[in-house]
Amino acid sequence: MSKTYTIGVDYGTDTVRAVIVQTDTGEIIAESVFEYPGWKEGRYCNASENQFRQHPSDYIEGLKYTIKKVVAQCGPEIASKITGISADTTGSTPVPVNREGVPLSLLPEFKDNPNAMFILWKDHTATAEADEINELSRSWGGVDYTKYEGGIYSSEWFWAKVLKVLRTDPEVRNAAYSWVEHCDWIPGLLTGNTDPLVIKRSRCAAGHKAMWHTDWDGLPSEKFLVALDPLLSGLRDRLYKDSYTSDVSAGFLSQEWADELGLTVNVAIGVGAFDAHIGAVGGEVKPYYMSKVMGTSTCDMLVVPEAEVGSNLVKGICGQVDGSISPGLIGLEAGQSAFGDIYAWFRDLLLWPVEKQMEQTDLLDDETKRVFLDELRDRAINDLSEAASKVPLDESGMVALDWMNGRRTPDANPYLKGVISGLSLGSDAPAVFRALVEATAFGSRAIAERFREEGVRIDGVIALGGVAKKSPFVMQTVADVMNMPILVAKSEQTCALGAAMAASVVAGTWSTFEEAQEKMGAGYEKEYIPDKISAEKYNKLYHRYISLGKFIEDKLTDYPAK
Repeated sequence: MSKTYTIGVDYGTDTVRAVIVQTDTGEIIAESVFEYPGWKEGRYCNASENQFRQHPSDYIEGLKYTIKKVVAQCGPEIASKITGISADTTGSTPVPVNREGVPLSLLPEFKDNPNAMFILWKDHTATAEADEINELSRSWGGVDYTKYEGGIYSSEWFWAKVLKVLRTDPEVRNAAYSWVEHCDWIPGLLTGNTDPLVIKRSRCAAGHKAMWHTDWDGLPSEKFLVALDPLLSGLRDRLYKDSYTSDVSAGFLSQEWADELGLTVNVAIGVGAFDAHIGAVGGEVKPYYMSKVMGTSTCDMLVVPEAEVGSNLVKGICGQVDGSISPGLIGLEAGQSAFGDIYAWFRDLLLWPVEKQMEQTDLLDDETKRVFLDELRDRAINDLSEAASKVPLDESGMVALDWMNGRRTPDANPYLKGVISGLSLGSDAPAVFRALVEATAFGSRAIAERFREEGVRIDGVIALGGVAKKSPFVMQTVADVMNMPILVAKSEQTCALGAAMAASVVAGTWSTFEEAQEKMGAGYEKEYIPDKISAEKYNKLYHRYISLGKFIEDKLTDYPAK
């Protein structure tokens, strides 16, 4: 068989990355990364209101830049042998579009309107709408459309975000013909077919975030949606009925994009998916192994045979969807709303007075200030980790809750806040940092415990993402708290690699995801083994974490008035 290559495109929160992968070996022969300029400047976001929006021009510019750069790195000979492109994105990240499928923010009249842009996964402006969806699902007398979503709908997901915009922005409401997820729009863009009634919609996005299921022939019924709000009337018919797994072709690269990227129109374009789900594929997930994508937040993935999960519904997770990760297997999703973000928050908290003084001092020139602050930020978490690792685990008396950005799973609750208990005048920065790391590890264990309680076993853990690669202290803590060995995927780019694997199946090089994983997988670089003594101590601390969490949730959390 002659050598062929595929391109995997990974849209993250801050950057987009493209890789070219040799399909018979899995070797990444070229890669490129692009920072979104608008996002980097903080445009269209308001953190105080949990509003996070991204402009489609960032996505288009990044797509062109990264693919053109990797193609140029490889040269025309390899470019001619590229057979497929697949993309993953964050999600749920929907955008309002016109009849032709053009995001409204690409039109002059909406170019600076955040409501006409992609609503990023971490946008929590629609908590009230999510609450209404949950209440109606249980009270309206028909099917509970949240039952395959873990039983609790989140403000991070499709319908809540759509409804929030429709209610708050009449101009967008009147101009929006339909709505499209980011992972669906990119394949449509590359194939030259963005018609919202025709593009192939991702099973991953539809099942986990939009309450799509074959049990009710697709999306929630018109009756349910109108009962939720008459503003949703007719939208169901302008969305989709069917969804597709990521081994399905969305079409071929259009002539326009082939000319733009230096490729041919024979390149197959795969149906998209979310980054964590495709990342699990790139990390060689297998049945009953939890794939933990560990970055600013976490996404925890499991795949199980349908015959074994049966009609069992796992409560409090982010859904169970046939084929959302690996076609032919049920994909189960959970995760934490904040993980590495908590460490970054603590770093920034400590550095605030330093940065303030730097702004005011005349002792250093501007370039020296910039370099010095950059070095402080780069080193801070590593220095805190090293010092925290020397703090005896049962000495500080502190227990923290990892709910700085609410709780995603188990049992989504956006109203929860972070807590650090047991502080004293002797509590120093390394000890507090250790408590925060332990809290994120306890949150990981709570997810694993929920799966077990619901009858889904976990045979092992595979970790991927920035934290898994860069933070031995964090990883050892998680292994000790979960009392399970953790394998760390070798590839630096598991999401992009997973997308390239999917593209190889779409292009016909390999028949299944499992075959693509076997041929293209990079294996594992390290295994963290739990320390028996630490695991025993953490077992006691974990129960304190659970007790503290229950008290905070029941007694001290402010919920909106009914």
